[in-house]
Amino acid sequence: EAGGVVLGKSADKLFSLSGLFAVYKPKGPTSAGVLNLLKERLLAEAGVQTNGNKRNQVLKIGHGGTLDSAAAGVLVVGIGKGTKMLKTVLAGSKKYTAIGLLGKATDTLDATGRVTEEKPYDQITKGDLENVLQKFTGDIMQVPPLYSALKKDGERLSTLMKRGEAVEAKPARPVRVYSLSLQQFQPPLFTLDVECGGGFYVRSLVSDIGKELSTCATMQELTRTKHGPFTLEEHALYEDKWTIDEIARSLEHCTSLLPGEPSHKKLKTDHPGETAVSCE
Repeated sequence: EAGGVVLGKSADKLFSLSGLFAVYKPKGPTSAGVLNLLKERLLAEAGVQTNGNKRNQVLKIGHGGTLDSAAAGVLVVGIGKGTKMLKTVLAGSKKYTAIGLLGKATDTLDATGRVTEEKPYDQITKGDLENVLQKFTGDIMQVPPLYSALKKDGERLSTLMKRGEAVEAKPARPVRVYSLSLQQFQPPLFTLDVECGGGFYVRSLVSDIGKELSTCATMQELTRTKHGPFTLEEHALYEDKWTIDEIARSLEHCTSLLPGEPSHKKLKTDHPGETAVSCE
């Protein structure tokens, strides 16, 4: 085959990749969609045919936590043996920047949904908002949104809702908020920085804040800025960097974030609460 040697080398390099790295997920596609595109790109660069998708299974790749389609930010990816490490390494906290809109509620609790309620919000001050945030910090109870990836009888609640089936709200469950701060307030918009543990829904938080302020609120935008030790700023590869060589470099760069490295001890002291989360 002409050029077969080159293809062989790229494929060898691709299939020898192992570990964790992070990519930037844009607003729009699902997390699974982003992963499939990444996989297609890498297999195409390596010259691996994906006829009938059977060869597609050869490349072991997975992500460490779904981001809603409407959200953007850091998506941690495991490749090779790294797929088995995702759970352990990402057991710590996540950080988000969220923009909320006062005065409107939607059925999905975000901008993609149908408006279900409108209420005045002119009376709300920056001080009111800051005071309310204290109620949502620490160990709190939260009702997950109906439009979510949570399942009932093996099907996602969001799928059942879209089919128009009656879905009961899941019971409130304990979640942890390490820190919550107001970054900006330009009514009706407010921007929050949130650091939380697993199973937390920022959409529900924004909606609950609206109710607590005797109005309603819906999430306009969400960006995940950190997941476990991976940050958007330092580790996320944008689409133009989705190449075998760039990912190999990134895997090397991210090795220090994985257990068994001296720097892991330092990471633990950054978030004293993280150890508790990993032990759940």
